[in-house]
Amino acid sequence: MKTSVSAVLACVVLCAATLARGDALKSGLQQGEHVGAFIVEKCAGNAEDGVPQGEKLCYRCMLGSRPVVAVFARDVNGKLASLVKQLDQAVAQNSQQKLASFVNLLGSDPQQLKSAAQSLIDSSQAKNVAVVVPREHEKGPDNLKLNPDAEVTVLIYRDGQVEANHALAPGQLDDAAIARIVKDTGRILK
Repeated sequence: MKTSVSAVLACVVLCAATLARGDALKSGLQQGEHVGAFIVEKCAGNAEDGVPQGEKLCYRCMLGSRPVVAVFARDVNGKLASLVKQLDQAVAQNSQQKLASFVNLLGSDPQQLKSAAQSLIDSSQAKNVAVVVPREHEKGPDNLKLNPDAEVTVLIYRDGQVEANHALAPGQLDDAAIARIVKDTGRILK
């Protein structure tokens, strides 16, 4: 009996340690995997990218081999505007290297997502980041392997190959997570 209790306690401690390290949540393509095509509708932001609002296209395809930070968010509240603002600054500072970023809003109501896109741009004051709604807006594009438990998934890639991935559960997008994401953009800059 004593051995069973010890084994159960050891399992509980191990599970808690794993969750504390953040190992439990995986979302999106992992390092080394290739980002495939997916269709989105541009809803707000980046007036200089040559894509008019309302156009449906593959942003991944349009950006080609450029270094890209693609954000997939299920909630526009909280710290998302802070992330977008810092990504906007990173894009501006790395314009010579053609760094690009776009935010994909996910949820059940596409009209509500389209309205939220402009609100996100307004609150972040971003000029260099586009906000889009994927055709597969509820779960996100299947080929990207997004976890429905992730509130925010960030894919950082160059030449279509993922160099870094950040999967955040609800409430985990904080200043420290934003700093890690922005720092990882350096992995795709040459």
